[in-house]
Amino acid sequence: MIEILDDRQVERARATGALVGAILATMRERATVGTNLLEIDAWTKAMIEDAGATSCYVDYEPSFGRGPFGHYICTSVNDAVLHGLPHDRALADGDLLTLDLAVVLGGVAADSAVSFVVGTPAPEDEALIAVTERALASAISVAGPGAKLGDVSHAIGAVLEGAGYSVNTQFGGHGIGSTMHQDPHVANTGRPGRGYTLRPGLMLAIEPWVMADTHRLVTDPDGWTLRSETGCRTAHSEHTVVVTEDGVDVLTLPPAA
Repeated sequence: MIEILDDRQVERARATGALVGAILATMRERATVGTNLLEIDAWTKAMIEDAGATSCYVDYEPSFGRGPFGHYICTSVNDAVLHGLPHDRALADGDLLTLDLAVVLGGVAADSAVSFVVGTPAPEDEALIAVTERALASAISVAGPGAKLGDVSHAIGAVLEGAGYSVNTQFGGHGIGSTMHQDPHVANTGRPGRGYTLRPGLMLAIEPWVMADTHRLVTDPDGWTLRSETGCRTAHSEHTVVVTEDGVDVLTLPPAA
């Protein structure tokens, strides 16, 4: 089912998105060389609980994972790209870290992810991250009322494939509202002018992600963490947006400096 939010729900979604953006910005600042992934998880738990929000992840048990997830944030490092299960690992200089977070506040969910390098970045890692950010911005730019879902997917794929990366279609973006994962599925490549017509009140989590030299994934023994088959670096960028009468609003931006 595709959920369309009313005006009151959209206002609550703005608060949820602001919280997600603030938590990710805080964790990005705190994630330095020597920080343990379990510390990031504990800090995230504290911020969620202090805000009176609820984690979407702790009890999450989908068919593709070995659940329940049992943690508050996904921490994917280097060749891990999705669903990284926090574990006892200290971050090293040059690690490429992706943080992915979803919470519910006021009965409405929001979901966002950010990739960045801890310590000294390699140019190729910065380029990988940048292409996902460009793809996300391109998708958001076309995601207004009356657009087709295929327009959004095509905008993502055009950037990723245009930069020479292959696209995995097993996982992508999704509808979001009173729960984290809803229809419609937002593939990271597609044909323009096709699919569901976007309407005001529709929320989408749009999430381009890539692996440097493959489109194939492998799953860790933990049953959750998804890595590139070749061990190459990966990156992932995501925002929750809401379609409005005039366009689209991004709900999960970090706080203004």
